[in-house]
Amino acid sequence: MTVTLFPVRLLFAAFMMLLAWPFAFVATVGLSEDAVEPLSWWRWLVDLALKAIMRAMWFSGGFHWVRVKGRPALPSEAPILTLAPHSSYFDAIPVTMTMASIVMKAESKDIPVWGTLIKFIRPVFVSRSDQDSRRKTVEEIKRRAFSAGEWPQIMIFPEGTCTNRSCLIAFKPGAFIPGVPVQPVVLRYPNEVVRTESLSETPPFSTSQALNDILWLTLCQLHNSIEIEYLPTYTPSEVEKRDPALFASNVRRIMAKALHLPIIDYSFEDCQLAMAKGPLCLPSHTCLLEFSRLVRRLGLKVGVTDQILQEESGRARRLCGGKISLESFAKYVNLPVTETLQDVFALFEEHGQMDVREYVIALSVVCRPFRHLDTIQLAFRMFEAEEDGAIVEDELAVILKTALGVADLTACDVFRAVDTEDKGKITCGMYLDVQLFEGLLGLLKCHSISWLSLQNLITLLHQHTSCLLPSVAGSHQA
Repeated sequence: MTVTLFPVRLLFAAFMMLLAWPFAFVATVGLSEDAVEPLSWWRWLVDLALKAIMRAMWFSGGFHWVRVKGRPALPSEAPILTLAPHSSYFDAIPVTMTMASIVMKAESKDIPVWGTLIKFIRPVFVSRSDQDSRRKTVEEIKRRAFSAGEWPQIMIFPEGTCTNRSCLIAFKPGAFIPGVPVQPVVLRYPNEVVRTESLSETPPFSTSQALNDILWLTLCQLHNSIEIEYLPTYTPSEVEKRDPALFASNVRRIMAKALHLPIIDYSFEDCQLAMAKGPLCLPSHTCLLEFSRLVRRLGLKVGVTDQILQEESGRARRLCGGKISLESFAKYVNLPVTETLQDVFALFEEHGQMDVREYVIALSVVCRPFRHLDTIQLAFRMFEAEEDGAIVEDELAVILKTALGVADLTACDVFRAVDTEDKGKITCGMYLDVQLFEGLLGLLKCHSISWLSLQNLITLLHQHTSCLLPSVAGSHQA
């Protein structure tokens, strides 16, 4: 099937998209992005033609029939449709069946052929280069939602990322901020061969590799099934209109019940943390994902900037390594003692007390999952001595345990590899020196640090120090 069916289906899908392009191009000529216009008879015909072409494309991919349950609501009844779970490229099937608008990256409209097809469905574009993009996107969704059905319905995948269909993660609030009725739509793929649960390396989230595997396995099957169920329209209460998070949570609970799936409190941000590549990539047994979930529930991740982290590290440093109790920690974060706060405290607790510096390190990791060196440097600044800026072995062990989440990494061996002069203490500059990491290569065989992670770390340090050493590069190739 890989040699015969797969390439034929890919080629036919590409042909159908090229066939759809002139129709979409003609229909979008002179079309305003800011105003909705009455649907003329010829644009209505183009809409039918594009739906037929897209249906033929999915048919060629093995989706010979699509089972639809429930009644799709009219735009005036439910301006927003929330779809879940989001698990594959084939989740676009209900979009092409209805030609509803979607929320997507602004860069997509510049892609040849694909950009023209996207413009036809009047999407809400999000610009990553615009720092105010989130607010503008929410305002545009509100504007369309309150148009009394003039604009096409907006289809939103509130999970914000792809999962392996084993559960529903936390919904992002964008679809629920307008406070208008929404229609939940659940997707099912009763295909025995393609089981997304077994393809994900970072459950419940799906990586790009897992999505490509799903695409390949699906197109290699002679027949594929999909079921789209439109649940009854959900009208928010006055309390839910004022609290989008509550609105989103209640809709998620209804969708999870229809899917017979559990719900978990992991979010899109946790997906970024789980799939972060490089020296701080998380092992499967780390508690940082749990920490991220808890601090998000407490609201401690909201608005955390570099400046706030620096202020937090300064406060922690002034405690001079003193351990604090649960009540003192509650005062430190300015929150009452709750069960959730107790769970956070328990992650760092030892003999009834905790070192708040560990909390700050973990907060830096979950708020800046791709900025590894910044977290290490922040940690060193909290632990280093004032007279020489150095730390001892036990302090390095705390940093590595909290930042890397690796329980069985022997900090003693790492410390000795860095402390080549046997001074009993090291500085951040020594730790980040590229040459000294050659001594860590021998630790690969006996500790849970992957070769790829160490290579990424060395590459990152090369870039940071701007000191590319031929001898080190040669040893990595060996």
